[in-house]
Amino acid sequence: MLSPKDKKLEKLEPFYRPSVSKQKTSAEIISEARNALRTVRAQRPFTPWEDQRKLFGPASSRTPEGRPPSCFSLHASSFESSDSRPFSGARLSPLELKPKAPTSPATEEDPCPSFPKPPVDPAKIRRISRARARLFRAASQGTLLPDRAHPPAETKKTVESKETVLMGNSVVKRNGIYLTESNATGHLKSHPLQLTYDGGFGEIKEQEMFIGATPLPSPLRSGGDQGKRRGRASSCPDSSDLSGLETKAVSKANLQEKDTEIEGDEVFWNTRIVPILHELENEENIETVCAACTELHHALEEGNMLGNKFKRRSILLKTLYKLVDVGSDLLSLKLAKIILALKVSRKNLLNVCKLIFKISRSEKNDSLIQNDNILESLLEMLGKEDLQTNTEAFLYCMGTLKFISGNPGFLNEMISKGAVEILINLIKQINENTKKYGTCLPNSGHLLVQMTATLRNLVDSPLARSKLLSISALPQLCTAMGQHTGDKDVCTNIARIFSKLTSYHDCCVALANYSRCYALFLTLINKYQKKQDLVVRIVFILGNLTAKNNQAREQFSKEKGGIPTLLSLFHTFYQLDLQSKKWVGDGEEQLKVQRPPTQAEDVLIKLTRVLANLAIHPGIGPAMAANPHVVGLLLAMLEYKSVDDCEELVINTTATINNLSYYRVKDSVIQDKKLYIAELLVKLLVSKNMDGILEAVRVFGNLSQDHDICDFIVQENVHKFLIALLGAKHQEICFSACGVLLNLTVDQDKRIILKEGGGIKKLVECLRDVGPTDWQLACLVCKTLWNFSENITNASSCFGDEETNTLLVLLPSFLDEELALGGSFDQDLKNYHRLHWETEFQPVAQQLLNRIQSHHSFLEALPIPSS
Repeated sequence: MLSPKDKKLEKLEPFYRPSVSKQKTSAEIISEARNALRTVRAQRPFTPWEDQRKLFGPASSRTPEGRPPSCFSLHASSFESSDSRPFSGARLSPLELKPKAPTSPATEEDPCPSFPKPPVDPAKIRRISRARARLFRAASQGTLLPDRAHPPAETKKTVESKETVLMGNSVVKRNGIYLTESNATGHLKSHPLQLTYDGGFGEIKEQEMFIGATPLPSPLRSGGDQGKRRGRASSCPDSSDLSGLETKAVSKANLQEKDTEIEGDEVFWNTRIVPILHELENEENIETVCAACTELHHALEEGNMLGNKFKRRSILLKTLYKLVDVGSDLLSLKLAKIILALKVSRKNLLNVCKLIFKISRSEKNDSLIQNDNILESLLEMLGKEDLQTNTEAFLYCMGTLKFISGNPGFLNEMISKGAVEILINLIKQINENTKKYGTCLPNSGHLLVQMTATLRNLVDSPLARSKLLSISALPQLCTAMGQHTGDKDVCTNIARIFSKLTSYHDCCVALANYSRCYALFLTLINKYQKKQDLVVRIVFILGNLTAKNNQAREQFSKEKGGIPTLLSLFHTFYQLDLQSKKWVGDGEEQLKVQRPPTQAEDVLIKLTRVLANLAIHPGIGPAMAANPHVVGLLLAMLEYKSVDDCEELVINTTATINNLSYYRVKDSVIQDKKLYIAELLVKLLVSKNMDGILEAVRVFGNLSQDHDICDFIVQENVHKFLIALLGAKHQEICFSACGVLLNLTVDQDKRIILKEGGGIKKLVECLRDVGPTDWQLACLVCKTLWNFSENITNASSCFGDEETNTLLVLLPSFLDEELALGGSFDQDLKNYHRLHWETEFQPVAQQLLNRIQSHHSFLEALPIPSS
């Protein structure tokens, strides 16, 4: 339970104020503890730490058969050697490459026929030779090639944009294959391609698939000398914007640039990449192989060979896949990083995600993951790959992120690299797909479990919470929860996220303002009424929402079946708690050591808190006080639970009764059962728990406005206990006890009990000790003394000589503004003290001082100071 000091610092608002992010003033901090209607705080439900890293923990509602496995075997053979489009299943017939003779220039069908290629310009030869010489010289010296980074748009070019096209006698060279013009411009389905590189490897072959080749542009198909081309420029349909000469000049320049690039790639491949691949295949030392992988990644990045457009990519992947069987976690991470950078897809993407997942299952590998910066590659993949196509790959990728997000060392890095935004965007996509197709897509629930578990870990960071609010993530989470109400794992994880978030004011306000959340939470309570781990969090969230927001209380009460649903849940867990108590055995001696609440008690603790918070609303509280079901369950709880059994539950129940007893309405069940409630409270008063005593005294403060309760207090000697509490050196207990004594002194026949029990002396001592720091309590003491001295004839005989002299000294000093308010308070606190000193204490204290002075024998001749 909270210490009295902490409770006094809690913000307790009986009336609604707009929910704004505002720091409480010191004046508000002090005044909040004195409100007649009080909210109740509760601890966030405990989530046990899972011993093993798995996709789904032991508490998952999924059966082993109905969920993806966390354990699996993965070998080089699991990867596909070709990472191109999936096969159609139809056998393709070979293409016949038949040369086509050039037609007559006078043929009408082709106004732009091909002509023999003219001799190459010597200047062109010199330019190309110089460029090649520079490339070879740079490679031999080990220097880097000039950066040929392309703009992002170029990465989306089709395969045809990278094909080499040369002309001459109507023969076209495409990716190293010479085709006639008719075959080159047709729809080429596939062809074998042999890629050869020298550097110790020998010859490596691979088949690639090219689909839907486009026809060659007419300027590239035309032949003949420039004079003839100029003569036919006007007859070519493609020369409307540019002259034939300009078009051909541009085409020739492009071809020259492409040739230069291809030559550069060949040089870079043979001089930088091939030696590393040779080392990877022949080296046996793991550390050396890991270093070679790092070097390979840097070299590929230098040569702009990462991505899925590089033509020798499949050769690289084959070599990398073979190394998976080595079985080294460090090597596997380096391989996975390169494979991801090469933009593999489908089955290979799934396998590389599984590979990283297997490594991340061991907590000792967290340092490897962090040092190799694989996190950035995973987040990039989640942000760029298609969700529907790669759902299973995303699942294992998210499993890895879930594991490492449980390590505090990863939190800041994950958040700074956009993990929160990426996850919420994926959840939004799932929500939109579910709405579009009217049903949850396959594996979307499994994926949501991993994503929400990761978010649950991330929201411990203030930066993550700020990001969630800035991108309006809470409604998306509610939507996901609403679409997957049948998936307990998803709902539980999102409830855990909200449990954390609503513990912070700004997040609590954001969720409270999303009006659909209340009906959603009630639906889940009704659906999973006996699933303690879920409902305890839902009820805890409702307690947070209704703690400081009167609008949230009103919104919840308007939902159909709102309070009846809470009462039904209360009854369910009340019965479970009774059964568990019977299993322990009645009459057995209970250990006095404080134990943690049972699962049933934990739900009841959170439920009583929600009821206490709802009772603060002036339109809800009176109806609850008149509801026999509400009051009956609360009293039943006090009947069989002692503060030693479950301190928090008993205190929360008492606080709820206190809020309901505030309303003196006609049909109040609290008023009808006030004497029975008083009997139950006596058990709490005689306990040694100061928090429980405080709550019981507060209830007596409301009930003692009734004469029957005042008689009960005197008959049961409760007043003696209250007088003793005045010396407890606990300001809140003194304040509440003094309030009950004030109500007792309204009856003239009960005033005598103050003097008989030493009450006057205790009140004066209390005034002396706390007056300068608590003018509200000082005012309450003065009111009690005023009531007590209503029929005074002599001050000394009324209060006693010592007490009278003390009052004659204390009251004038407290009424001196400079002495009373000259303390070293901050300005806001000083204003607060001035307000209560001027409006509450000063008028009552002045009247009391006047009465004492006028009835004191030594001051009878002195003038009475004016008020």
